[in-house]
Amino acid sequence: MRIFHNLNVDFLGKRKFFYIFSTALFFIGLLNIIFRGLSFGIDFKGGSEIVFQFEKQIDIAEIRKNIDKIGLGNLEVRTFGGETGALIRTELQQIPQNVFPKVVEAIESEINKILPGVNYTVVEKTPSSITYSFPNPDTTNIIVDRLFEAGFQASEVSEEPDNRQLEINVGIADWIKQNLKEKIKDNNFSVVKEDRVGPKVGDELKRDAVLAILISLIAILIYLGFRFKFVFAIGAVAALFHDVLITLGLYAALYGLIPGLNLDIDLSIVAAFLTLVGYSINDTVIVFDRVRENLKIHKTMPLLEVINKSINQTMSRTIITAFTTLLAVFVLLLLGGDVLRAFAFTLFFGIVIGTYSSIFVASAFVLEYANRSNRKVQFN
Repeated sequence: MRIFHNLNVDFLGKRKFFYIFSTALFFIGLLNIIFRGLSFGIDFKGGSEIVFQFEKQIDIAEIRKNIDKIGLGNLEVRTFGGETGALIRTELQQIPQNVFPKVVEAIESEINKILPGVNYTVVEKTPSSITYSFPNPDTTNIIVDRLFEAGFQASEVSEEPDNRQLEINVGIADWIKQNLKEKIKDNNFSVVKEDRVGPKVGDELKRDAVLAILISLIAILIYLGFRFKFVFAIGAVAALFHDVLITLGLYAALYGLIPGLNLDIDLSIVAAFLTLVGYSINDTVIVFDRVRENLKIHKTMPLLEVINKSINQTMSRTIITAFTTLLAVFVLLLLGGDVLRAFAFTLFFGIVIGTYSSIFVASAFVLEYANRSNRKVQFN
């Protein structure tokens, strides 16, 4: 299927304008990264991240006020995915020791509300759980059910009929949830996401993410150097670097400005960038492959005309592929939910900038190299 028949546009004749345009985008992105910075998600920073979904619209300032005094230090609280979602982030992975007695007090107060005067003993305490023993299995079953209804993560230690012990998990999310439940009684909510990552793991993931992108770029450089010529490989990688940096700059520029769009960089966003790299290089290879074919056919034609001819010949394929992919990603952007929205946003913008760079960056680089080095690019 062809959209354009006998297309004859002098794309590279306008390359100086696009040099200015790309340079402007590049430096705008770089300045945003330097001065506004990038916001890293829990995968890279370490800590705990909890997402709450409420039934009604929330006042984020009220939620922040309600949990500021529960002993978890500095908490980042903001809306997530609309007016009924809240994201709470802390650098802690577990409840601090000085807060733990308050947690125990809250649990035991709830137990006494359920069965006033009931006897129990503490069997074990860990930084993330407490185990209690009760006089008989029936009492244990009642306490477990009622604590669970009250919002505590309670479960029986054993499924044996004579089991008398129960375990209560006391993670960061549980403590926040319990406090919110006491203070916001007219707006039911649930925990839809909870992530915990240690600081060492976060640093390792950050390093691995950077390595993954660098290794992919080096692998592409080597592959294209063998398949085409080294100048083509450099042009393609320059275009990829252009795409990634401009997209990162957009992240820095738009962070916190679009309601419902969480632009924290986490592992899913790294996956989106790697997908972007793959898509962009595929587009570039299609153009380069046609350039190589035309160089073999039109041996005396100037390189500028060969590249223009190749871009014109592949333009229908480029537009159709980009449009159909953008259509699918746009649906994902609209209907994919809060978790996938940033992933889809990255792909959507990345496909646009990747399609642009395969025409006006990668190909132009090859032409400039040939002109400045006075070397003829040819294939046997």
